[in-house]
Amino acid sequence: MNKNELDPTWVESQLRDAQWQTSSSGGQTCVQVAFLEQGIVALRDSKNIGKVPPHLFTDEEYDAFIGGILRGELRRR
Repeated sequence: MNKNELDPTWVESQLRDAQWQTSSSGGQTCVQVAFLEQGIVALRDSKNIGKVPPHLFTDEEYDAFIGGILRGELRRR
């Protein structure tokens, strides 16, 4: 799946109907994730909903991103 070739109408429909998951930290500024059809994952900032479009990842890209977090590779030095 090449996420850059997705039909914009399909993406809009998927995002409109998405089941967004929020961190259980209870904070006011959270990252939200939604697992869309066709192996696409959307991430958005809860304080910018509707202002900034979500980032779209393939399942493989999302797994690499989460793996990097878990391994501590994405920490500020």
